[in-house]
Amino acid sequence: MRFDTIVKGGTVVTAADTFRADIGILDGRIAMLAGDLDDADEMIDATGLLVMPGGIDSHVHLEQPGSPGIVMADTFETGARSAAVGGNTTVLPFCLQQKGQTLREAVKDYTERAQDHCYVDVAFHLIVTDPTPQVLGQELPALIAEGFTSIKIFMTYDDMKLADREILEVLDVARQHKALVMVHAEGYDSIRFLSERLERQGKTAPVYHGASRPVAVEREATHRAISLAEIVETPVMIVHVSNRHAMEEIRRAQMRGLPIYGETCPQYLVLTEADMDREGMEGAKYVCSPPPRDFDSQAACWEGLQQGVFEVFSSDHCPYRYEDAAGKMAPKGQTNFRYVPNGVPGIATRMPILFSEGVVKGRIDLNRFVALTSTNHAKRYGLYPHKGTIAVGADADIVLWDPAREVTIHHKILQDGCDYTPYEGLEITGWPVLTMLRGSVVVRENELKGAFSGNILSRR
Repeated sequence: MRFDTIVKGGTVVTAADTFRADIGILDGRIAMLAGDLDDADEMIDATGLLVMPGGIDSHVHLEQPGSPGIVMADTFETGARSAAVGGNTTVLPFCLQQKGQTLREAVKDYTERAQDHCYVDVAFHLIVTDPTPQVLGQELPALIAEGFTSIKIFMTYDDMKLADREILEVLDVARQHKALVMVHAEGYDSIRFLSERLERQGKTAPVYHGASRPVAVEREATHRAISLAEIVETPVMIVHVSNRHAMEEIRRAQMRGLPIYGETCPQYLVLTEADMDREGMEGAKYVCSPPPRDFDSQAACWEGLQQGVFEVFSSDHCPYRYEDAAGKMAPKGQTNFRYVPNGVPGIATRMPILFSEGVVKGRIDLNRFVALTSTNHAKRYGLYPHKGTIAVGADADIVLWDPAREVTIHHKILQDGCDYTPYEGLEITGWPVLTMLRGSVVVRENELKGAFSGNILSRR
């Protein structure tokens, strides 16, 4: 058999196995795994490299509207480019339904923005903020049937929060139509109470963002989300978990046999609340929700990753430029932490940070790394087995990884639309040297090679 491409001489790593093999690629898919393949139009030398399925980042925000005057830093083009630089071949951003907007309008808007503007594949989640009878009874069931099989809901934020009754109704539609609900678990009323109290005390600097959303606020909301899911008898994914107490709420639910899943992110492994306590507005660079915590919380997040409490490791890439009045330096944000745009960039640094801090430092093995960054995302969100593994018949979405390469993270190497990274100066070991989407090279040695070849995927 003659192949379009052969990836030769590397060590293949999947979520289950590690082995030496060449990979024969034909028509965008993996056609053969064997030794000594040598008949192809293109040969890619992977000697000394790890050959892994391309990363799948199932929690990213791109071109998402925010408060008036605030603009997200990444378009689909720049976000997808940075994703590929970081070894990712599929991302799952959100279609945000704004109040008064139909879900169908939101899907149309985001699809048009992403179409023909992505270097990697895209599959959308839905965000439901206005669960009207039409949305619950007509639009949501129809969109789930069309392949939008995951829905995110918020328990906080003025313009996105759902009341418990509304959450129950969304969960019930998801149960009936076999969709997965992702939950941002922070208590809205508690945050408002604490924020207003801090304001009265004159505590408005960025560091007080953390004080307005302490661990108890996340723990309570996590427990409540799990309880509501148990009442409806439907699975949920608790996203971006930041601390031990919330992690243990998920673990207890899992030990009771409930279908409750968890996710954590790089910011909760390498940042702390002290990062928000920097001179002037520098702390605003680290403002995200939930906020970074302390060293015990970092240890707890590692426990969750090691023990399977957290099934997926995502970036929660939510980028705003720092030196920008439409970003972190928004005029109102300079006077009060409540108005600092909420989120940090991280789409390119997710996999390198987990590899360096996890695999290199002996916290997780290679197979767990692949599961957490690719395979489990594909399985949980309806993309497996075409995505998330190295196997005959799967899409040839492949990353070649140099496990010994030492890199100091600087924003300029990440190629996103932001103007900073919260991980500036972090020294890591392990870096993607080639990213391939369906057999075509997208990025080689941090240099963009591909065109807009990303597809919008339907999941069923």
